[in-house]
Amino acid sequence: MKFLKTSNLYSLNKSTYVYLRWIAYIGQIIAIIIVQFLFEYKFNYLVCISIIFFSVLTNLYLQFKIKENQLNNFTSTMYLSYDIFQLGILLFFTGGVTNPFIFLILVPAVFSSQYLHFLSSVILVTFITIILIFLTFYYYDLPHPGELHFHAPDYYFYTIPISVIIGLIFLVYFGVKFGEESRIRKKAYDKIQELMAKENELLSLGGQAAAAAHSLGTPLSTILLIAKELQKEFGNNHKMKNDLNLLVSQSNRCREILKKLSLNPNIEDEFIDSNFSLNDYVNKIVRSYQEISNKEFVINLEHHKNPININKSTEIIYGLRNFIGNANKFSKKKIEIFLNSNKKATKITIRDDGPGFPKDLIDKHILGEPYIRTIDQGNISKYGLGLGTFIGKTLLEKNFANINFKNSPETGGAEIVIKWENGDLRKV
Repeated sequence: MKFLKTSNLYSLNKSTYVYLRWIAYIGQIIAIIIVQFLFEYKFNYLVCISIIFFSVLTNLYLQFKIKENQLNNFTSTMYLSYDIFQLGILLFFTGGVTNPFIFLILVPAVFSSQYLHFLSSVILVTFITIILIFLTFYYYDLPHPGELHFHAPDYYFYTIPISVIIGLIFLVYFGVKFGEESRIRKKAYDKIQELMAKENELLSLGGQAAAAAHSLGTPLSTILLIAKELQKEFGNNHKMKNDLNLLVSQSNRCREILKKLSLNPNIEDEFIDSNFSLNDYVNKIVRSYQEISNKEFVINLEHHKNPININKSTEIIYGLRNFIGNANKFSKKKIEIFLNSNKKATKITIRDDGPGFPKDLIDKHILGEPYIRTIDQGNISKYGLGLGTFIGKTLLEKNFANINFKNSPETGGAEIVIKWENGDLRKV
């Protein structure tokens, strides 16, 4: 992975991080004031306040001098390492591992596991472990009243850092796992937004071209009509004849160009119709693949009665196109599409005669997740990472569809069942 790409994926939000540091420093100062002046427990509070003061300066520098709102992986790791070191020094002067706030030293590493690279988390965990071991043997006494003192056997002191380290590894492991899953999904959703933006841009350009063709049709017809009338009246005038012929020919040429731009050259003012049925969607998508594919597409409408018209949806078009495109890609000769509807529900089944979904992915019920790999080495390059399936599933589910993946018992190929409740379909 390139460094620039890594920096984009693994980063901290500066404003959030600065805010959390302010909370930590305020909490540390309050704890020192309470212990020193309210409880009157004696310890090196001036040294602790000096350490906190220096840390406040680093936070002010971070807030006002660093302009980037997203701190890259390296900078974030350095600041989090400093936070661990700063807390380690405070704990050194206030009881070491016997300090009840020892667990707070875990926070930077857990924070890192969610947002930074795995190597950064390893570095921070190692650093914390070293500090915990040091604080087990070297530290000033825990602040206490003069007549009382906290004593415990050595083995108890050893269990404290061990338990903290175990908790640290446990939390960081799960943080890394959940953080990685979150980044994968964010990456996939960004891909969806990019594709949909391109799709909307194309539709917008097509709509603008159609609108221009429709709007220019009337004035162009008027120009052509006047030119022909002038031809009749001045046709014998050799000086004007060539100019008039050129005007008529160019007007006709413009009319042909506008016809090509228009969605429908014969439509009236309501030429952009926003209502389509799923049958219309499927037919349009299939026609686009038939132009570039030599495979057989069969659309079965036998049980599709009273289709529901819905508002035109780019997301439904793109979702269906992904699944039909995958069927075309993996099929050997034939793709079957069944449309079924009744009073309660509408269903689309897309089936091909290809190798079907990988068995290991079906058994794990992870089809539709992004960036997944099959163990089927024979077809691993052809199956890809499941991003197309994830995009299609996400877009259709966003529009109230329920998606089911399985292998067809009839053909052995992949079968996708997309189902809507009619009430939900009308909301699209």
